[in-house]
Order: sequence, then C-alpha cells, then structure tokens
Amino acid sequence: MAGKIRTLIVDDEPHARIRIRQLLRLRSDFEIIGECANGKDAVECILADKPDLVFLDVQMPRLTGLDVCEAISSAANLPLLIFVTAYDGYALKAFELHAIDYLLKPFDKDRFEKSLAHARDQLRRADKAASARRLNAMLEDVRSGFVSKDRLVLKENGKVILVRCNAIDWIEADGNYLRLHVGENSHHVRGTLARIETQLPSENFMRISRSVLLNLDRVKELQPLFYGDYMVILENGARLNMSRNYRDRVETLLARAD
Repeated sequence: MAGKIRTLIVDDEPHARIRIRQLLRLRSDFEIIGECANGKDAVECILADKPDLVFLDVQMPRLTGLDVCEAISSAANLPLLIFVTAYDGYALKAFELHAIDYLLKPFDKDRFEKSLAHARDQLRRADKAASARRLNAMLEDVRSGFVSKDRLVLKENGKVILVRCNAIDWIEADGNYLRLHVGENSHHVRGTLARIETQLPSENFMRISRSVLLNLDRVKELQPLFYGDYMVILENGARLNMSRNYRDRVETLLARAD
C-alpha cells in the first residue's frame, strides 16, 4: 500500500500502550494516529478515523476487544487487527483457527516484528474482503461457544451502548432496525432478529412471532385468543401477540411456569 500504515493502539494498561508505541516508532512506515484506553473510545476512533491497523487488547473492562469487533464488524472498511492478550485459551483458539494475528503478553521485539511483517503483507494485498470474512467467522465461533456473553454491544445514533441480556424485556423488528425494550428505556439499533438471536442465551429468549423475540423471565400470564393465538402478558403490563405458527412454544412457557 502507498503511504504510511495508519495505526491505532488500544489497551487499558498504560505500560502496554507505551511498549507498543516505543516499538512502532522504530519503524518509519508506521504512523501512530491515536491511542485508546478503553473499548468504547476504540470503537468511536475506528469508525471515525478509519485506521489501517489496530493493536487491540482482548481483556479490557466493560468493553472487551471482542466486543469492539462486534461493534465494528458491519463497518464498510474494517482495519487489520492484531490482538494483544495475556494467555486466554478461547481467544487464542479462535485467532489460530481463522489465521488472525495476535501478540501474547509479554512479547519480545522479534515476535513484534513478525506481526508487523504480517501486517505489511496483508495490507499490501489489500484484500479487505478476506479480512472481514475471517473476522466475522471468528466472531461466529466466539458466539457459538468460545465466549459466554451476558451483554450486547450495540451502536445507537453513533454511540456505543452496552445492554445486559437479562435486562431486556423483549425485542421487536422495525424494518432494517430493532427496538430493544429494556425496563423504562428502549434502544433503536440497526440489525435483524435472526442475528441478535444468536447473541442471546437460547434458554432465556424465544421467538413468539416473526417480529418479536421475548425474554421468558418477563412472562406473567398467557391468555388464549381466537384461532390458536395467545396474548402474552409481561410483568410490566406489556401485551404481546403470540402467533399460532409459534404455538409449540406455548408449551415451553407453560413448562417454565410449573
């Protein structure tokens, strides 16, 4: 690629950022465009500044490196990522499976230089589509077993929000968007029910119609309607229709009530 490789450093530990910054300054073809000490700032910087390369810490509080990946995964121009991590079995397994580069703390200069050489090669090929496919495949594996998630990382009006899964009452489809009902609040985010359903614990969330995904822990009462439909009444008084096409799910609700 022409020009310098615009690089962002993301780590909640100051000494880790200093270490990477010092090593990068020895390489004239890399330009450090910023540093972030948390995942929320990282998402905003990646989306706004569009770096070529990001050194991304995996274990950060609140918003982890994998949460950051979730938040940027639909961006048009994904940067190349080099994950930086202390030993973490599930993460390393996922990275290795999908040929995603990582640095294992503490790393030495030789290992760092190998990562830079790999980054140069990948950016020279300029195959962003392949990088995006690897990242999304890795995230699919993470969702399906490498990580047990208890929260969602979402983008709403340009901001990153964290929503605890167990705080959600129900989710409804709204065109190309979703509306998450969380207590007295609601969040309007881009996405599909099919996608968000894979990110939620299946033992707690269930479709009751094509357009509604329900937290079973919020169900107070079921009332039969005409033609096999049901009215689902939640603890907060909300009323939702359960389609007869999802009638088999009534048994699941009733079993939870026993």
